[in-house]
Amino acid sequence: MARARWGSVSITGNFRENNEDRCLVDDQGRFFLVCDGMGGQAAGEKASELATDMVSQKLRQGINFDHDGADKVIAVVDEAVSKANMEIMALGEIEPDFHNMGTTIAFVISAAGKLFAGGVGDSRVYLHRGKKLQQLTTDHSLTQALIDAGTITAEEAVNHRYKNVLYRYLGTKEGGTGTEPKEIEPEPGDRFVLCSDGVTDGLSDANLSKLIAEHDDPQQAAAAIVDAALVGGSKDNITCVAIYVD
Repeated sequence: MARARWGSVSITGNFRENNEDRCLVDDQGRFFLVCDGMGGQAAGEKASELATDMVSQKLRQGINFDHDGADKVIAVVDEAVSKANMEIMALGEIEPDFHNMGTTIAFVISAAGKLFAGGVGDSRVYLHRGKKLQQLTTDHSLTQALIDAGTITAEEAVNHRYKNVLYRYLGTKEGGTGTEPKEIEPEPGDRFVLCSDGVTDGLSDANLSKLIAEHDDPQQAAAAIVDAALVGGSKDNITCVAIYVD
């Protein structure tokens, strides 16, 4: 990939006692992960920690970031997420404190000059390019399924009672069935955002686009996005990673 800069912020927010979000940035900028755990008490934290630890380890072991193409990268990330999914499900079965725990995952991987963005659940990856914001991931939520079916509109989904109900995440049988990454040819000026739903609960896409455009430092952008989501009334943990391609 062209040279990139990045920044990240993760906060507990005003409504939760602990931070069940987890973000991990590879120190060489080869991959970026955001996970949003669920399950109450320590269970959500355990699930997001397991996912980031296991997936990052498998990516480092399995991918040659200088040479591997799309088929290899997608196979490795899908296997990594599937293994993390099985581990989370198994621990949830044997450990009463972790019963029904789960986590989302969103990622950006840089390999052989290409970027791969995907995920499971409703943590998102966005691309800001040429003044336009594009969501690269699809939410695995009931409201998104209803939108896709034409039952409700995107506007109705914002306050829908099933807004935060997921039908697919790590910790379910469906959680390990692939991450459907999009392959992107990065261009200078591209700006990527990975975020938990704590960001999108308190911030519209229009305001997210504005904030990512007006900050030239990715760390300042991530901080501004998290602050704006908090002020916007987000009732969750809030996590944002910003990646700028130079």
